[in-house]
Amino acid sequence: MKKTKQEKITYEPRNFWKEATPEEQKKAMAYAIPYIEFLNKAKTERETIAYTLEILKNNKFSPIGKKGSRKVYSVFRNKTMAMAVIGSEPISKGFNMIAAHIDSPRVDLKQNPLYEDINSSLSCMRTHYYGGIKKYQWVSTPLALHGVIIKKDGSVLNICLGEKEDEPVFVIPDLLPHLAGKEQYTKKLDEAIEAGKMNLVFSGMQEPGNEEKEAIKNYALRQLHEKYGITEADFQSAELQLVPAFKARHSGFDNSFVIGYGQDDRICAYNALMALINNLPDKPKRTMVVYFSDKEEVGSQGNTGAQSIFIQDFISDLLAHNNEDNSSANLRKTFINSQILSADVTAAIDPNYPNVHEKQNAVIFNYGIGISKFTGRGGKYSCNDANAEFIAKVIRIFNQAGVFWQSGELGKVDEGGGGTIAYFLSNLGAEVLDCGVGLMGMHSLYELCSKADLYSTYLGYKAFLQAD
Repeated sequence: MKKTKQEKITYEPRNFWKEATPEEQKKAMAYAIPYIEFLNKAKTERETIAYTLEILKNNKFSPIGKKGSRKVYSVFRNKTMAMAVIGSEPISKGFNMIAAHIDSPRVDLKQNPLYEDINSSLSCMRTHYYGGIKKYQWVSTPLALHGVIIKKDGSVLNICLGEKEDEPVFVIPDLLPHLAGKEQYTKKLDEAIEAGKMNLVFSGMQEPGNEEKEAIKNYALRQLHEKYGITEADFQSAELQLVPAFKARHSGFDNSFVIGYGQDDRICAYNALMALINNLPDKPKRTMVVYFSDKEEVGSQGNTGAQSIFIQDFISDLLAHNNEDNSSANLRKTFINSQILSADVTAAIDPNYPNVHEKQNAVIFNYGIGISKFTGRGGKYSCNDANAEFIAKVIRIFNQAGVFWQSGELGKVDEGGGGTIAYFLSNLGAEVLDCGVGLMGMHSLYELCSKADLYSTYLGYKAFLQAD
C-alpha cells in the first residue's frame, strides 16, 4: 500500500501481528519451539556454555588457533566465551559483534551451607541471593539445584537435581499469613523477606535410634557421600545455584508468548547464537563475532565479566589467527573500527503498571526488537549514550532487512533504571548500541516475552552481523 504524505513524515512503530506476512508469522511461532528447549537446558552460565559448544562443534567451529579455520571460538573459565566467523577483509578494519550476558538473578548456596536447625529439627542450607531479585518471589516455590562441586582430587561433579519429574525439588518456606502480622505485614515490601531467613529446607530424616549430636545433618552428609562421594568440606569449592524448577512454556490463549526463567539475558544470547549460525552459508565481508559474558547482574566484575581482559584477548588471538598484527596499538584500532550491539533485554510496558513508563519512549510487546540509545539511571549515570551516526546506521540495516523495530528506554526519568555491558565495550573505542527484547516481569522467576519480538530480534541480529 502506498504511503500518504503524512505517513512519510511521522514515526510509528509497526505491530508484527498486524503487518507481517502469514509466512513470517508462522516462522516466528516455529522459532520459539527450540528457544523454549534452550531455556530448559541452559539455566546457568556453565550450562549455556555447554549448550553453545555443542552447537558450534556441530557446525564445524574449531578452538581458536587451529590453522586454516575461519570459524573459531574460545571458552574461558567455563563461564564466558566468544565465537567468530572471519570475513574476507582484514579484522583490523573492524568487526561486527553481538554481545550478551548469560548470567541471571538466582539464589546461591553459601560456602558453608549445611546446618541442623534445632527449632525445627531439620537439615537446612544457608543461601546468598545473586543479582537484583524480589526476595518474596523465591519463597514457597519449587527450586532445582544446579552447579558444580570440585572434589579434593580435582575431579568435577556436575549437579542438576530437581528438573526431572521423578526428582525431589527444594523450597525456601514462607511464613503462613496467620502468623505474619508482626514479622512481615508491618514491613516494607523489600524488607518483609530477610536475606538471612532465606534458608533452604534440605532434608529431615535420621537413622533410627541414633542419639549423636546433629544426627539429622550427619544423616544428610552420609547420604551425600553415598550418592555423590562428597564430604562437607567439598562445599567450600562448590558453585551451587538454586533456580526455578518449572519449565519454560508457551503462554497466552493465542500462544503468542514465551514464559520462563532466565530470559534476561539468555533470550538475547540465543538470538545472537542463532544469528551467527544461520549466517554461515555466505562468507561475510566483515568478521562476525558473538560474545557471551558473565557477572552482568552484579556489575560485570571478575575475570569472567565484561570488565575483564577476556574479550580483548580473544580479539588479539583472532588477529594473530588471521596472520594480522596483534600489537596493542593495532588491537585498539581494531576495536575503534568495530560496531557492537549490546544485546540485553529492556522493560516492556506492563498493563498493570503503565505509570512507571513514558509510553512515547517505551518498548511495547509485538512491535519488534527494541533499540535503547542509553540505559543507566537518573541523568544517564553509568550508561553508554550511543552516537547518532551509529543509531542511524543500525536503523538503516533493520529497515533494509525488513526487521520490525522500535525504540524505548528503561522507564521514566528518575523512576529507577538499570545498566548493561554496553559502556564497558564502548570504553574500548567501539560504536555500541543497546538493542534487545522487551520483557515483562524481568528478574522474576517467570519472565514473559512476545514471540514476535523474539523472532524480530533474531532477524535484526542476523542482518547486523552481515552488514558492511
